[in-house]
Amino acid sequence: MKNEKWKKIILLFVLVAGISLAVVYRDKFDITALEIWISDAGVLAPIVFMLIYALATVLFLPGSFLTLAGGALFGPVLGTFYNLTGATLGATLAFLISRYLASDWVEDKTGGKIKQLIKGVEGEGWRFVAFVRLVPLFPFNLLNYALGLTKIRFLHYLVATYIFMLPGAFAYTYLGYAGREAIGGGEGLIQKILIALALLAVVAFLPRLISNIRRGPTIDIPELKRRMENNGALVLDVRTADDFVGEQGHIDSAVNIAVEELPDRMDELTDYIERPVAIVCRTDKRSVKAALLLTKQGFHDVHVVRGGMTEWIKAGLPVENKTNSH
Repeated sequence: MKNEKWKKIILLFVLVAGISLAVVYRDKFDITALEIWISDAGVLAPIVFMLIYALATVLFLPGSFLTLAGGALFGPVLGTFYNLTGATLGATLAFLISRYLASDWVEDKTGGKIKQLIKGVEGEGWRFVAFVRLVPLFPFNLLNYALGLTKIRFLHYLVATYIFMLPGAFAYTYLGYAGREAIGGGEGLIQKILIALALLAVVAFLPRLISNIRRGPTIDIPELKRRMENNGALVLDVRTADDFVGEQGHIDSAVNIAVEELPDRMDELTDYIERPVAIVCRTDKRSVKAALLLTKQGFHDVHVVRGGMTEWIKAGLPVENKTNSH
């Protein structure tokens, strides 16, 4: 037990020292130096590049710079393979280091909302990994360590990381390749630049696309009532506080968080990260925006109530704090 403790202390010391040195000498890590190292490696250049990428990932060095460099050095196809493999290797090392050093401690010490959040991530497993790889909600290097603190299966983490980082890796690798071609004046330059821009546009659109896929289908008022009675769905009213107690009133037991306040109050809803959430407003517009915000934060059973409070009142269902209109 003592030996194991000392191993963890030594590993932590080495890791902190490595990250500190990487931060101090970050300015010396540039494309020119990388090209020199790669050129000197000869036939071993791809292996050297992937090892550098993996080490940089562990030490919190910028991966985007390396991805662009991979495209410039190796081209769009091999560059994507080397970038993706190096990034996945680094992400895997960070995940394993974090799991070895702190996962047991986190399990013992965390509770309340943090524990619920971790359980929610673990419940989604590879789907959560796939989501955050496609939609970069959190810094890549930090996320690798954070996921190591959960009980997500290692193989699921590894495979999902490699597969679902591919779109972004290819887009930025191709951008690096196009940049090198622009500097060198290669043939078909305009076409290559247009392809690079199109790929970046696709990657930029992915967060919205994935969020729409993850968001559950809309539900009508009878379905909302059934869910409230049978499975304890959270009714989240995203109107303003004044509207919540205003002319239309609100549904009994509904939680009111205005859509504008939702990003700053997301931690109040972590108990429902795995449970159904039904979003209502006056009609649908604010509900859709709120649903996108929730799905981006990992909530995976989110539904927009069609017609909102307007349809609830039309159905003759009871409301609280309804004022008389004049």
